[in-house]
Amino acid sequence: MSAPIAFSDLSHSFGSGVNRRRVLESLEGEIRAGEIVIVSGPSGSGKTTFLTLVGALRSAQEGSLRVLGTELRGAGSRALATVRRRIGYIFQSHNLLAALSAVQNVEMSLFLQPGMTNATARRRAEAMLDSVGLHEHMHKLPETMSGGQRQRVAIARALAGEPRIVLADEPTASLDKRSGRDVVDLMRDLAKKQGVTVLIVTHDNRILDVADRIVHLEDGKLSTFADAVVAEQRHLMTLLAQSNRKGELVERVADLPLSAFVSLLERVTAESQRFIEATSLAADDAFESMLAQAIEAFTFKLAQVLDAERASLFMVDPARGELWLRVARAEAGREVVARFPIGTGVAGTVAATGQSLRVDDAYAHPLFNPAVDRESGFRTRSILCVPVHASDGGVIAVAQLLNRSDGKPFDEKDETRFVEFMRSIGVILEGFAKLERGRASGQRE
Repeated sequence: MSAPIAFSDLSHSFGSGVNRRRVLESLEGEIRAGEIVIVSGPSGSGKTTFLTLVGALRSAQEGSLRVLGTELRGAGSRALATVRRRIGYIFQSHNLLAALSAVQNVEMSLFLQPGMTNATARRRAEAMLDSVGLHEHMHKLPETMSGGQRQRVAIARALAGEPRIVLADEPTASLDKRSGRDVVDLMRDLAKKQGVTVLIVTHDNRILDVADRIVHLEDGKLSTFADAVVAEQRHLMTLLAQSNRKGELVERVADLPLSAFVSLLERVTAESQRFIEATSLAADDAFESMLAQAIEAFTFKLAQVLDAERASLFMVDPARGELWLRVARAEAGREVVARFPIGTGVAGTVAATGQSLRVDDAYAHPLFNPAVDRESGFRTRSILCVPVHASDGGVIAVAQLLNRSDGKPFDEKDETRFVEFMRSIGVILEGFAKLERGRASGQRE
């Protein structure tokens, strides 16, 4: 069976004469039935133009574009309209009619189908709104609904006609993080159940994991997402690795106000997530150096943010069944080196159980080993220890805070904030762990 979307040497331009501008340049590829594909790329790269061509909103100028078996190069208005009736559209702006209720908005899209009766349209609209979790809201007007609910109505409208293809242009751009996540998860689940092909244009890195495949469009040319990420980031990572002497990032981050620190953490986390999802960089020294510095800087910064005297980070070595101390304050000018079995002590127990642990009085707790204090000269009073989980749920590291600055034990609020921060840092740690595994594998070979 042929792919619902197939294109070869597809090019498109706007303007004429000296003002003619090439927007798409010799695109090649296909999108298979039931596949969810995300098109990423900067503003002005041609993403929306590509979507409008696939959506039969204009005919293709050069090359070949076949959508649902119809060649759209040079296609007339009647042929384009026939193809459009088999496509569902979801836009950044939900484009609901303000005077109509949710169910009426969905019904309107169904009346375009030949032979559709009022009763059938109402049944199908109600069933689709129910499937997107809007059973209790189907008779509400758009202005009385939240942004996430309105976008759900738009999804219901797009899917109610049982389309073969769904096209979404920045569907999460106007939504907050949670609503955006709910919307794309809903699109994925409903699309998979109905077996439709989904093409999403987005700048939103938070939803990349919903895709079966990601392609990148820039300067009118299509490439794999992995190639694009490497090209975009490698130079930046190399400069960071070469220009930052060891410890410099720690000093810079220590002076950042909380808001700036959170912003920096989000940016590095996003970049790490893109590498984890899209690339294999087992030998990338620049990226590894950058991650190592970020891990150290962010760990020490968290001690400051959470008003603790010290912070440390242990990485899990599953091959040896051990924890090894990745980040700790140097004692008497020398680096602290430690390895111990998973399940041993406070940190080892957290690694084994995957559960956080608060210790109000270290010396009264059976898991605490006072030998560490004797060697360092530091006096531990209270401990907050949390696991760091990878995307597959496994524990890849354990983070630990020692002694609240005010002398009180750590409380539930401290634990919640620590876990929240470490969830973001966990993405960076996963990238680092991936590089470490790749390097170890290369050495064994």
